[in-house]
Amino acid sequence: MFIASDVFVQAAESQANSLGFPTVQRVFVPHPIQDRTDDEMRALADSAYDLILEALNTKDTKTD
Repeated sequence: MFIASDVFVQAAESQANSLGFPTVQRVFVPHPIQDRTDDEMRALADSAYDLILEALNTKDTKTD
């Protein structure tokens, strides 16, 4: 599974497809991330936590 900023949805999906992982689990978080404070990054991670756990526990249908 992977995590990416939401402005990269199309690029991430294209990359996953080109690498042969079209159904890989993914979580997109709000952009931008590079200029966020540590507290903002912690809040962002906390808000994505449940989605990340769900993605980690969902099997990729192509590789099963």
